Amino acid sequence: MIPVLFLMATTVIAGVGRTGTFIVIDAMIDMTHAEQKVDVFGFVTKIREQRSQLVQTDMQYSFIYQALLEYFLYGDTELDVSSLEGHLLKLHNTHAPLDRVGLEEEFRKLTNMRIMKENMRTGNLPANMKKNRVLQIIPYDFNRVILSMRRGQEFTDYINASFIDGYRQKDYFIATQGPLAHTVQDFWRMAWEWKCHSIVMLTELQEREQDKCLKYWPSEESVTYGDYTVEIKADTLCDAFSLKDLVLTYGPEKQTRTIRHFHFHGWPEIGIPADGKGMIDIIAAVQRQQQQSGNNPIVVHCSAGAGRTGTFIALSNILERVKAEGLLDVFQTVKSLRMQRPHMVQTVEQYDFCYRVVQDFVDIFSDYANFK
Repeated sequence: MIPVLFLMATTVIAGVGRTGTFIVIDAMIDMTHAEQKVDVFGFVTKIREQRSQLVQTDMQYSFIYQALLEYFLYGDTELDVSSLEGHLLKLHNTHAPLDRVGLEEEFRKLTNMRIMKENMRTGNLPANMKKNRVLQIIPYDFNRVILSMRRGQEFTDYINASFIDGYRQKDYFIATQGPLAHTVQDFWRMAWEWKCHSIVMLTELQEREQDKCLKYWPSEESVTYGDYTVEIKADTLCDAFSLKDLVLTYGPEKQTRTIRHFHFHGWPEIGIPADGKGMIDIIAAVQRQQQQSGNNPIVVHCSAGAGRTGTFIALSNILERVKAEGLLDVFQTVKSLRMQRPHMVQTVEQYDFCYRVVQDFVDIFSDYANFK
């Protein structure tokens, strides 16, 4: 599978532009393996003699080179779940060339991706800088979550949060930081304005004697943040996470919404959870809630909204694809997340955890191990 060739899933009507682009990329990959070279110009010229206008635009022509470059840099990283166990053994082979473990080498390619600081202008404005918990993790302008501007108040449309695509739905997640004392009202404003019904919390309020997230829900009864009042209606402890049913009220309109809060426990700031089953369980519980509430964006946060947040979202997308297709591509999934928000899945340990949770999932639901 060509890693970035998303257009193959798009309906092709005229049979020239996108069709030609796909044909050229496929042929050039074959040419590389056979001759160790590519000739995009020559091949496009040849096929245009057979069918006019194959590869219609300069953007499609440029995309051919981008797709080929990515293929040559990263290779084909897609796996059938039946080959996952063998692939993990290969990744953890300590006798790899130059003594580099395969997993570390794969993750290193991700860390070489350039962070597009020029696309972080809004978050870096002086008025917004104090709203960022970690100055290295700022949303890109092209997919940041935009709040309604408060009348007569500049810079009130910013929150450190990014829309992230899901497996089946664009902008399915909102990756954000744990609220600060002066951003908690904006946190609830975001949940209200974007009609969220699920919040996933992956940090404790304090870790290693440091504040990591403001407590943004009441211990009992209710608490008010500006125009928003939060009431707690139920609090249930499951094996690996706790569930809270919260009622969010928007005061000016006296409207309410029920939000389910999933708080995963046992994920230290440094390290990973002890096993993958708890992560599988919480992802399944969130998906059930989403199906019942209408699939509006899921708010996901840890402290800074990148490491654990990115790992949770990556696993959600990977497991959805495993269930639907019997295929997975951890590398491309994480790469896509890092293009949408910097530092998503921060450590090689978190990256390895993505693989291991999928293996745990396959072991638990052994039917998926039979996919070919």
